[in-house]
Amino acid sequence: MVKMKHSLKEWMIAVRPWSFPASIMPLVTLLYLSWHVSYTDIKWGYGVWALVNMILFHSAGNTWSDLFDFRKKVDAADTFGAKTLTSGMFTPKEIRKLSFCLLLVAVAGGMTLMFLTGLPLLWIGLAGVACALLYPPLKYAAVGDLVILLAFGILPAIGTSYVTVGFVDWSVLWVAIPVGLITVAILHINNLRDVATDKRAGISTIAMRLGGRVSVVVYCFEITFPFLWVFSCALGHIFPWWTLLVFLAAYPALQNVRTAMRYRNEGMQAIVSLDESTAKLQVMFSLSLSLAFLLDFLIGC
Repeated sequence: MVKMKHSLKEWMIAVRPWSFPASIMPLVTLLYLSWHVSYTDIKWGYGVWALVNMILFHSAGNTWSDLFDFRKKVDAADTFGAKTLTSGMFTPKEIRKLSFCLLLVAVAGGMTLMFLTGLPLLWIGLAGVACALLYPPLKYAAVGDLVILLAFGILPAIGTSYVTVGFVDWSVLWVAIPVGLITVAILHINNLRDVATDKRAGISTIAMRLGGRVSVVVYCFEITFPFLWVFSCALGHIFPWWTLLVFLAAYPALQNVRTAMRYRNEGMQAIVSLDESTAKLQVMFSLSLSLAFLLDFLIGC
């Protein structure tokens, strides 16, 4: 019996499934938003298809970014980045092949969905592919945060809207912005944690250009402003009052703010696991927002 070179567990490590909430939760929230606005002909199957395709694109982006980071020496044995290449678990050739295979499957899925829904999805998909492929060099040029907001907030919002209801409902951006900002915060605090090793590699991130103190302020804004956004939308009758359920996530958000503020005195060690805490915050925020739309649809207010 021929032994596989890599186990399923190793392949899963390579695509980093623990990062998937960053791509899953925005789409889940947007699907519940579609339900909330009571469209009569929601194509739920296409919505799930878009969700799976987003995970594939995310996986391809993860492996592609890891390959770039390894070649640029951004990821090394002493960094907090992915260890799939720095530990010797995979070779760069293997990760490159995996990334291209994932991207090809995602593109094939996207093209099929385009033929079923319409040509506008092509332009949204091409923008998504560009984000996945260009993210590493753009991150090195301090544009990564903007790319993440586009790739995990705006593009999935308009794409999911189009495939589920047949047209782009631009009102979905009211949800995409706050959820996307928390996703950007995950990257931003990660980059702040890695400032020293990124400098050594000769790259430039937004966190590096802003400096530690300003980066902490930006991070705190990114995880607290979404709550103010939702409150303002509820006050302006854009969202139902049920959406104030997001404030269930306010306590962990404030805990993250307190942790981030410790960076000023304790340095990088204070925020070592803050990216993980921010990812959990995003899950709680998104689930609360989804539950709010569901309750408003079922009960009304």
